[in-house]
Amino acid sequence: MDLQLDDRVIVVTGGSSGVGLALVGDLLSAGASVATCARDLERLQAATGSLPNADRLLTHECDVLDPAGVSSFIDATVQRFGALDGLINNAGQSLMKRFDETDTSEWMAEFELKFSSVLNPLTAARPHLAASDAGVVVNINAVLARQPEPRLAATSAARAGLLNLTKTLSIDLASEGIRVNSVLLGLIDTGQWRRRYDQRPADDARSWEEWSADLAADRGIALGRLGVAAEVSFIATMLVSPRASYVTGTSIDVAGGVGRYV
Repeated sequence: MDLQLDDRVIVVTGGSSGVGLALVGDLLSAGASVATCARDLERLQAATGSLPNADRLLTHECDVLDPAGVSSFIDATVQRFGALDGLINNAGQSLMKRFDETDTSEWMAEFELKFSSVLNPLTAARPHLAASDAGVVVNINAVLARQPEPRLAATSAARAGLLNLTKTLSIDLASEGIRVNSVLLGLIDTGQWRRRYDQRPADDARSWEEWSADLAADRGIALGRLGVAAEVSFIATMLVSPRASYVTGTSIDVAGGVGRYV
């Protein structure tokens, strides 16, 4: 299927691993020019160095919490490719703590991460997206936005706020021709879960396959497994495509059936 992404310019934040890296690869394969950023440029370049069509790739060192740095990244993107059609806000992580374990500074840091990682890139990219005939924003969020997890108290609350904000943005930016949607992740097999597996107690002899299957069962994932980054990337790439031109203000779960809401 032609996603009509040839000659389109898409920004992906947090492209050095996991979902972000999968997105960069899929977008390049679909014909888009891609700009991606990370705090560690050396790691980002190492991760993306072997991707095909790298002549259409821009890598940039950037902390999405730094407005000036984000503005410089967007400026560099437009200077390199001449335009900007899409923004995929992917940078972020989770705080695995219950309510009573989370102090005030951690609450504030979690809210700053979830909101600033979207607002800073959007603020810088907005004029360019509005100038495009297919401007689009996709926010990579999580099912926690609708289904709180007590073990992720601050992250759940911050993600709920981001989902609400995404809906508002889809309304406010519609007059500028900018679509805004969410992808809500469940448990995805990325470095974060691999690190938690590596940190398991020394007497836990389970293989990764056994450990992750038990995790899926504990979290009530209907398909009985963790997802993979490519499964997320497919949906986000579809949403950023001009062929999804009548889709805005919505969210799509990529979560293996973990959502218990209708």
